Amino acid sequence: MERIRVYAVVGPTAVGKSAYAVELARRLGGEIVSGDSMQLYRGMDVGTAKTPPEERKGVPHHLLDVADIAEPFSAGRFLALAADAIREIHGRGKTPIVCGGTGLYVELLLTGRKLSESRADPDLRAELFRFADERGAQALHDRLRELDPVSADGIHPNNVKRVVRAIEICMTSGLTKSEADRRSGEGENPFLPHVVRLTCADRETLYRRIEKRVDEMFANGLEAEVRALCERGLRETPTASQAIGYKEFYPYFDGLCPLETVKEAICRNTRRYAKRQETWFSHMDVQETIVVP
Repeated sequence: MERIRVYAVVGPTAVGKSAYAVELARRLGGEIVSGDSMQLYRGMDVGTAKTPPEERKGVPHHLLDVADIAEPFSAGRFLALAADAIREIHGRGKTPIVCGGTGLYVELLLTGRKLSESRADPDLRAELFRFADERGAQALHDRLRELDPVSADGIHPNNVKRVVRAIEICMTSGLTKSEADRRSGEGENPFLPHVVRLTCADRETLYRRIEKRVDEMFANGLEAEVRALCERGLRETPTASQAIGYKEFYPYFDGLCPLETVKEAICRNTRRYAKRQETWFSHMDVQETIVVP
């Protein structure tokens, strides 16, 4: 089987991935596949730093604006759409370039790993979250340890979401999460990745870039964008409602805090997210690392 060469531009938010990917695409005759879990949604433009058409310099972009905010968008659906886009780009003699900061999505795509075949069970998941609320995160973690001690050793008790998912896998598939992960890695990877990681020399430089970006978002109409999306039901959506840059506005719209508090919360949450991204991408198999000023 011929493996498709796929370039990927990864790194924390505000480091300049989108602009770099556009220039790389122009050099290589490439097209860009978004690897951002929130740029998939129509109408979420300013807050997700979606590259405006005028800044794409004629480079085609895929997997932008493919879902309504009311739709839950899973990693599995992303992998299917992204793989199709890559094959279609390659079939036209162009170079596929994945660009984005959603580490799980990008890593699964580039490594060719399959998601666990366990089915989602919303009722079970809700029950487990209620159990954690009523009995505590440690009690939920103890339940996981009874089912899958290996996964329990690798998941902190306070990471309730991951604990719930591990229990869900056990109870719906009959496999431990560790065994499901092992099986998901079986099979040949159809892609040959070349990963370019962008990073900053130090965290303070990255934080300054984040604060500048947030200022630009507010200047470019972020408040109006979020307000319009809330009128369409953003706050009740299963996935889009949790996007950084959007959820921080909810208390402000309810009259519970000033606008400056919203901006501070977005900066704080974005810094925390960027830190997690740096950790994730530092463990990936990277071919090039570029330090940006």
